[in-house]
Amino acid sequence: MKIRLGKLGEWLKSSLALRLVLASALWATIALAAFGWLLTELYRASLIRSFDERIIVYEKTLAGVVASTPDGGVPDPGTMGDPRFGRYQSGWYWLVVDVKSQVTVATSQSLFGEVLTLPPPPNNGVAVTNDARDPTGIALRHAAQRIFLSNGRMYDLHVTGNIAELADEISTFRFQVFATLAAFALGLVAAAGLQVSFGLRPLAAMSRRLADIREGRANRLEGRLPREIAALGKELNALIETNSAIVERSRTQVGNLAHALKTPLAVMLNEARAEGGPLADKVVEQVTVMRAEVDRYLDRARLAADRKVVGAVADVRHSLEGLIRVLSRAYPDRSLYLEDGGAGYPKARIERRDLEELVGNLMDNACKYGREQVRIALSIDRSDRDRPLVEIRVEDDGPGLPPSSYAEVLGRGKRLDETLPGSGFGLAIAAEIAETYGGSLVLDRAALGGLAVTLRIPLS
Repeated sequence: MKIRLGKLGEWLKSSLALRLVLASALWATIALAAFGWLLTELYRASLIRSFDERIIVYEKTLAGVVASTPDGGVPDPGTMGDPRFGRYQSGWYWLVVDVKSQVTVATSQSLFGEVLTLPPPPNNGVAVTNDARDPTGIALRHAAQRIFLSNGRMYDLHVTGNIAELADEISTFRFQVFATLAAFALGLVAAAGLQVSFGLRPLAAMSRRLADIREGRANRLEGRLPREIAALGKELNALIETNSAIVERSRTQVGNLAHALKTPLAVMLNEARAEGGPLADKVVEQVTVMRAEVDRYLDRARLAADRKVVGAVADVRHSLEGLIRVLSRAYPDRSLYLEDGGAGYPKARIERRDLEELVGNLMDNACKYGREQVRIALSIDRSDRDRPLVEIRVEDDGPGLPPSSYAEVLGRGKRLDETLPGSGFGLAIAAEIAETYGGSLVLDRAALGGLAVTLRIPLS
């Protein structure tokens, strides 16, 4: 059977400290509740044992009075020094029963003629105790003993006490015990919380150091770690160093590949141009395509390598303001402005040059196809608490695109318009760059009337 814990279950999944504290609280509650119950039962048993000893003393006193009564006389011990034996229905009773005739020969004044049915004691003369009730239902403790006199007479002696008097005392003791244990349990939970917080502090410190590495403020885990997680820190440092070495080798190989391919292509292009003729023109055309494709895939390889660099981070607002200044000079007849959505100065997990190249091409496209206005909106999407995103939305007031063309434009090898000059990657390549960094590119209709392109990149 599957138990749904709701929000508590989600909190338990997301917090190790909460799990440890709740486990301690659960154990403390169960253990202390069991201890409280045991302590109360021991106290109750001790009270009953003491109560039994008291009524047995009364029973022994009654036995002495019966034994000293002349033959044929009716014993009359009175109240035996306790006025409760003279108060009606007090629960404190005594009676003497002749064993042979089963006639009650004497009773305490507290019975006032009431019939009290009690079990007979054993025939061995040993005093016994048990539970009983009087005619009104009062809970009693009952002490009984069969005595044998020298003249052959046998009597069953019964003495009862009102055990209900102990209930209030036991209830008060139970309340005091559980109140004390509850306070003690709260103290234990608080101590467990402090213990867990203190014990997990090195993990929090490691998390902050990893954040410094991710933000580019450090390149390895520094500082002394506890023995239990020292091996983890060592492995993380080794992983970071291995990652950096792989990235450096990839960059070197990319550079070598670029040199190895571009030089032969340049030679072929120059020879074909010098030769002239239909065949040479075809060679020039195809080599130009090959060079473009080589550049494209080398850039993609470089981006993939850069994406694996730990600590890649870009100041988004600074980059956007710089791009707006540059493009405002290149397109003086366009109104470019940055609309602040309350994002402040966010940093995104992307290389600065890649961010500027990507957004610069989006803004350049908007300037080309827009008529007068280009709006850039900066905001942060926190709908996913574990993965907040920086949103950069570029809008223009140009002709835009029909929604049916969005998928085609973002497809491989498709460009928005290759007839106009430009050095951008095209929307398809821009989308691939965004995905390389764990983001996305979305097209829709702009409020200005043209095309709106929204870039989402993970917030640093």
